[in-house]
Amino acid sequence: MPDQTQAARIREGRGFIAALDQSGGSTPKALRLYGIGEDRYSGEEEMFALIHAMRERIVKAPDFTGDKVIGAILFEQTMDREFDGMPAATYLWEQRGVVPFLKIDKGLEDEAQGVQLMKPIPGLDDTLARAKEKGIFGTKERSVVNAADTVGIDAIVAQQFELGRQVLSHDLVPILEPEVTISIPDKAEAEALLRAAILSRLEAMTGDDQIMLKLTLPEEAGFYGALIDHPRVMKVVALSGGYSREEANARLAQNRGMVASFSRALTEGLSDDQDDATFERTIGATIDSIRDASVAG
Repeated sequence: MPDQTQAARIREGRGFIAALDQSGGSTPKALRLYGIGEDRYSGEEEMFALIHAMRERIVKAPDFTGDKVIGAILFEQTMDREFDGMPAATYLWEQRGVVPFLKIDKGLEDEAQGVQLMKPIPGLDDTLARAKEKGIFGTKERSVVNAADTVGIDAIVAQQFELGRQVLSHDLVPILEPEVTISIPDKAEAEALLRAAILSRLEAMTGDDQIMLKLTLPEEAGFYGALIDHPRVMKVVALSGGYSREEANARLAQNRGMVASFSRALTEGLSDDQDDATFERTIGATIDSIRDASVAG
């Protein structure tokens, strides 16, 4: 069974989930936005050391605490590293009161029928067992919807729930993330198909298991209310999806019960060359703005 104290923090906490899970493909861009160009590192090892230093600086900031940030999603390498001399997941929960999650997907397949399914995840059972031992509460797994295609969206939801069952078998809570691309012309139609497919799968669940959902901020305010209120859903969180932090917060505030799980919008405005006082003031203001939008409904 998942840790019930941590589950209560997710269900009842007045805050948001920080996405600190940039992987190999997205790390160079994240570092550039942070002011670290590719001329500052050579190879993946140095690159990941620099992104880890950025993450450590964020989680050690005074405002990064469980009364504002209820959870954090980690990259697998981060789970195996330390924050302030402690295992990362242990530090987050014991020192900051933040529930740790683990990104488990390994990238996307080529697009077919308007969606990109997840690639196979080798050794997943071993990874999940190790995550449980390290104090991880749940996982996050991303796939992408690029068109309002019924067959494709049914396939993406089926894959997400199948993977979710595997995660649940390890007493971890899955965050299913079928992201709808914000720029597609039929975004609202895709969201309607996605909501229907998810509700159908939720109704077919048995036992006492609960999942979480990470969804693109919808075109219609309150559109995911039926998912937020569903007894099988522990929490629905929102991805920023390329919206600016200002627009993401504005959209989020219109969706009751949906809280943020932002990545790029969380680190917007941060820079490697900021002194500690400036860095902490900047991340503090960001955390407050995202927390306020998350609890506005």
